[in-house]
Amino acid sequence: MTNSVFVPGHITGFFTINSHEIKLKNGSCGAGFLLSKGVKTTISPSDELEIDVNQGDSTVIDEVLSILEIESNFRITQDIQLPIGAGFGTSAASALSLTLAINEFLNLGYSLELCGQIAHMAEVNLGAGLGDVIAQTGNGLVLRTKPGAPGIGEIKSFNEDVFVGWKTFGGIETSDIISDSHFKEIITTSGSKFLEKFEDEPTLENFLTFSAEFSKEIDLISDEVKNLIDYFNSSSDILGSSMAMLGNTAFAFAYDEDALKNLNIENLHIDKLNNFGITYD
Repeated sequence: MTNSVFVPGHITGFFTINSHEIKLKNGSCGAGFLLSKGVKTTISPSDELEIDVNQGDSTVIDEVLSILEIESNFRITQDIQLPIGAGFGTSAASALSLTLAINEFLNLGYSLELCGQIAHMAEVNLGAGLGDVIAQTGNGLVLRTKPGAPGIGEIKSFNEDVFVGWKTFGGIETSDIISDSHFKEIITTSGSKFLEKFEDEPTLENFLTFSAEFSKEIDLISDEVKNLIDYFNSSSDILGSSMAMLGNTAFAFAYDEDALKNLNIENLHIDKLNNFGITYD
């Protein structure tokens, strides 16, 4: 018997940092969206514990296994379909897809909420992220209204039929940002403002506008990303563009895929907003 679970990648447009001494309440509010690419974890029978990851190392896997305290033997295969450390929520997708796949494979009977809490705990322990896991239990455009793990935090999802173009220039060390008191204050002050506005009118246009303004206010944007955002926005067929939080990555939305294909951007990736969320094979 083999079990596979796919968890979509998640890009945040703007957010707040909501620290709490209880790890499951530690998290963030904000807004982002899910991609059709993400992380697929497959668990299959084996006489020993085997780990096969197509990029990166087994840090996230090791942390999840440590939390679960499972001594069973099986093979873990992870297909990470997006760049690591570039603002796509790959560590959260890795942790959540692994927890869900092990739950299915071993018939543990855990709920989605409990699996999400285990994955969230792994993320917090590693300093990898704060709000990706709960967002990845949603679909489409995701608004995080209450911080914390699934079952504690709260989200709202909105389906949108749009294409996403993105290009990354590398990573930003998330743990360095979310643990820095200076950046935490700037991010949370700006993020709270746009969160309140977006909650009043959660439209695709507002998401793009507020994301762009947020990226300017927190001043983490690189020259490469800024120049690409400007180029995206020079096309009347592009709905809007901003920086992926937290990564050295620019993204843009368009209703027509050709609007992205016709741009003169080397190594531009074109995806689609994921309105389905987690899938099981």
